[in-house]
Amino acid sequence: METRRVVVTGLGVVSPLGCELNTFWQRLTAGYSSVRRITRFDASALTSQIAAEVLDFNVDAFIPKKEQRRMDPFCHYGVAAARMAIADAGLDVKAEDPTRLGVIAGSGIGGLSTLEAQHTVLMEKGPDRCSPFMIPQMIINMVAGLIAIEHGLKGPNYSVVSACASAAHCLGDALRVIQRGEADVLVSGGAEATITPIGMAGFCSMRALSTRNDAPEKASRPFDANRDGFVMGEGAGMLVLEELEHARRRGARIYCELAGYGATCDANHITAPAEGGEGAARAMMLAMKDAGLTPADVDYINAHGTSTDLNDKNETAAIKTALGMEQARRVMVSSTKSMTGHLLGAAGGVESIACALAIYHGMVPPTINYETPDPECDLDYVPNTARPFKVRAALNNSLGFGGHNATLAFRAFA
Repeated sequence: METRRVVVTGLGVVSPLGCELNTFWQRLTAGYSSVRRITRFDASALTSQIAAEVLDFNVDAFIPKKEQRRMDPFCHYGVAAARMAIADAGLDVKAEDPTRLGVIAGSGIGGLSTLEAQHTVLMEKGPDRCSPFMIPQMIINMVAGLIAIEHGLKGPNYSVVSACASAAHCLGDALRVIQRGEADVLVSGGAEATITPIGMAGFCSMRALSTRNDAPEKASRPFDANRDGFVMGEGAGMLVLEELEHARRRGARIYCELAGYGATCDANHITAPAEGGEGAARAMMLAMKDAGLTPADVDYINAHGTSTDLNDKNETAAIKTALGMEQARRVMVSSTKSMTGHLLGAAGGVESIACALAIYHGMVPPTINYETPDPECDLDYVPNTARPFKVRAALNNSLGFGGHNATLAFRAFA
């Protein structure tokens, strides 16, 4: 039986670089850093006082005020990104069989600001004053549920939670569901909103975050020898994935094909990657095999590229293992986290959008703030300036705490 092909027909993004697709892409390819000192709360007691906040998001344009109060910000972002993706796809959901349309979208942490606020209410005013909406505001699956409720999507609906690999695993699962014939269209990706006092404090205590507070725009510097940790980001990235013949019948614009998926586990440590990126290498190899690609077919890798010491050198080693040394030297590798910060469970969604646009527009986004080469990170990281290139195939890596690895393989549609 022939495998059903899956194409990308819609993109929606809420990000520190912008909350509209063209703005996001223009800033991404211009090498614009969205990292600033935190404005949302007093961060002076934190070792890391910087983040990539979403600053130009107009929630009123997407969600009525009454409904806003019943949602955590991560759901605000996810619902908005999904609506933009559906509109971008030109999908008239009312003309479709709703049981053939679904949502697989997740988050790494979910409603953290709701948890903070409601804990304060509990401590100061007592349990009777906690909101009846607290639990549905917090739980991660609610982003998928709310998207389905808004658009009447009655097909498969759930969330995958795997830390920073969450959105990529959601997209991989969505690919499989459509390939198996269980749905024709799925909205998929991730959302995150963790720039809160407790979210920042937790990562600061791990010493995972950059402390370059005096130069925020330079703080996220993946693969650079002077990197000192990642920068927290927030937002959402949602894609409309569609069975090819369904997309053709309605005359949809096709950005690219989602052709392969690989998922592995390091089984090594709760936060540190396996030595040499063994698990990440296997994920890339599985994704290429699934897509029918050879290493020579891959022109671009959107790396996990967090700007931490262990991630960047082990991911570099993983790319060499997966592609072979000769092809690893040829392939373009960039980390868009250098501009957006790290969106945790939403990263795979936003970075898949970057891959789709790189293929569609023939432009590879750069790794900014790359100034001092690291002998252990010695590949072509597209330093500081976007590069015109007709990308045939791209891999997107997402690697999460707990040893979760996911790689998605995109290729130009033909």
